Amino acid sequence: MRAVFFDFVGTLITKEGENETHLNIIREVLKRAGREDLDAETVWRAYEEESSRLFSELAGKEARKIRDVDTEALKLVGERFGFEVPADFWEISIAFHGRYGRLFPDAVETIKALKEMGLHVGIITDSDNDYIEAHLRALGIYELFDSITTSEDSGYFKPHPRPFLLALERAGVKPSEALYVGDNPKKDCVGAKNVGMMSVLLDPMGEKRELWNNCDFVVSALREVVEIVKGLKGR
Repeated sequence: MRAVFFDFVGTLITKEGENETHLNIIREVLKRAGREDLDAETVWRAYEEESSRLFSELAGKEARKIRDVDTEALKLVGERFGFEVPADFWEISIAFHGRYGRLFPDAVETIKALKEMGLHVGIITDSDNDYIEAHLRALGIYELFDSITTSEDSGYFKPHPRPFLLALERAGVKPSEALYVGDNPKKDCVGAKNVGMMSVLLDPMGEKRELWNNCDFVVSALREVVEIVKGLKGR
């Protein structure tokens, strides 16, 4: 075992923090649009549904800029509720992600433990480059990663093989020498296993039990990844 790669949202940062971020983005958007009379939570839920629908349709396909997909989702919601999306929506989004994003409590210790073992530690994520860099810098962990591979870099969304293969190429390791940690059994586990990597599912609440068979390992906390790697290195 020579490399461990992580997904980002839901794996290194909490989904709860992401929800808080998006709700605050919606509040700011409504404020700028002069529509603070609208219920922000109702608009936020509509935005999440629209965004999830669009990204589900794009899974495994040629990548689009995340900024374009997010903007399209919000414009559809804006048409429904009667507000305009600010021209600087993406800049608002990046700033608020940096402000409200929250790491899992054991994320940093896990990354550092893996690096102390001499492993290449990277990220493979469906993301625009400006978003992921700004977010990682705001969290204070940008310098901890040896490589960051995005859908913008690879030209495809997970579970397409290209993001995983590009990350492996950048790390200079074979698929059999790498582990991928994510929170989505269909995109993360399946995508990694299809190129010959081993996969770990982070499922803190055991909510994805029906899809555990897609993954080689299932953990409830990131720190458990360190023990898995130690076991694999000892083989």
